[in-house]
Amino acid sequence: MPQNEHIELFQKRYGFRMDYQERQRKKKAREHKLQSKMAQKLIGIKGKIFAKKRYTEKVQLKRTIKAHEEKKTRKKDEGKVPEGAMPAYLLDRENTSQAKLLSSMVKQKRKEKAGKWDVPLPKVRAQSEAEVFRVLKTGKSRRKGWKRLVTKVCFVGEGFTRKPPKYERFVRPMALRFKKAHVTHPELKATFCLPIVGVKKNPSSPMYTSLGVITKGTIIEVNVSELGLVTQGGKVVWGKYAQVTNNPENDGCINAILLV
Repeated sequence: MPQNEHIELFQKRYGFRMDYQERQRKKKAREHKLQSKMAQKLIGIKGKIFAKKRYTEKVQLKRTIKAHEEKKTRKKDEGKVPEGAMPAYLLDRENTSQAKLLSSMVKQKRKEKAGKWDVPLPKVRAQSEAEVFRVLKTGKSRRKGWKRLVTKVCFVGEGFTRKPPKYERFVRPMALRFKKAHVTHPELKATFCLPIVGVKKNPSSPMYTSLGVITKGTIIEVNVSELGLVTQGGKVVWGKYAQVTNNPENDGCINAILLV
């Protein structure tokens, strides 16, 4: 059989022909795999040169994407001046072309989703596990040490039921469970005793958040329906976030500032 004739027979049988453009398209589609492999393998000066080249390409790509995106902002309209007299109350106004703008509510929701708040205490001291937990010795001869006793204030919710002692790893004492917090409204300059809904974020550890441990700097959610706060749409605000500003285990109460 002459050279490459088997390929032609295959193409005739299955009606398949890969032309030059198709080969190039598939090669380009596989290019990212080669780039990834090179980025992992290259070391030293070659690696640095390759990384710099890829960085430049990515920056250029981002700039191109940004240039094609439509700008969603308010801008001054330098259009033609209308003929005739203009009322006095319109003289000092600038003509603006209205574009799509994100409402403040959507921005607030996005901010909350990202977990970013403008908080009164932006930096707090991290609590180590040695401070928050105490090892509980179990077993007949007290040799097992897999249980932990929480030594800080915590919130467990309404319908909380403890696990059987055999399976309970983290013990949260009844004396350290709190249901209410003294929340200060920064604009009203007044303090209210509000029920806690939940622990949103403990900056020290995600495990403390899941356990409901409340330390200084923790973001808690409180029920503010008593305050009569309403949204722009006229709906009553039920829950709001507040940041704890004291050490509850020392003071015997939770003091917090409402995040408005």
